[in-house]
Amino acid sequence: MWGRAKIGRDVNNPPGPSLVFFRSILFQILFWTFSIIINLLWLPSLLMPRRAIVRGMEIWARVSFWLLKHVAGLDYEVRGRENIAPGAALYASKHLSMWETIAPHVLLNDPATIMKRELLSVPFYGWYAQKCEMIVINRAAQAAAVRTMIADAKKRVAEGRPIFIFPEGTRVEMGAASDYKPGVAALYSALGLPCVPVIHNSALFWPRRGLMRKPGRIIVEFLPAIAP
Repeated sequence: MWGRAKIGRDVNNPPGPSLVFFRSILFQILFWTFSIIINLLWLPSLLMPRRAIVRGMEIWARVSFWLLKHVAGLDYEVRGRENIAPGAALYASKHLSMWETIAPHVLLNDPATIMKRELLSVPFYGWYAQKCEMIVINRAAQAAAVRTMIADAKKRVAEGRPIFIFPEGTRVEMGAASDYKPGVAALYSALGLPCVPVIHNSALFWPRRGLMRKPGRIIVEFLPAIAP
């Protein structure tokens, strides 16, 4: 599923390791500093309509990608935009790095992301995610968690929001055998929506672990939708 998005690494005059390391560290400093600042500034929005939170997430994501491009030298390219549904749809994405947790707020309109309950305990992020009405699952509840996820997803679909899920449930190594959880199949069966696979090569530049952010171009592609 990820093979079509392998290309994108910048091989023309690549910067040396020292410069890549310096730019990666500088990006990390600016990224986390900005994240802290916007989280503090946006606290009053917790008392406002949900759309204020959504706007804050979009600003955070776009500025983060701007920093990634102009500081770390890492840009992105979107293919298959014609496969993005005009209304609600189910998007099933590979999960290789943190990059694709930011990307939906730039690529889609007000996505409802499936996320594990533990993330609600993260200061600021958890508060905003809950206010933004993301779809939270308690993986320990197993069958009950799936029923709750479907019920919440139907509410979000009724609002016209796209549903975004990582079928593997966690970040995996690029090229590793897929271990798909039952959630994506349950949603696909219950929602009656087209399922749009999303592939990318983010792990080539933004590894699962470590501080390095390699320069180049992430390719993300929306594949043709699988009919309901």
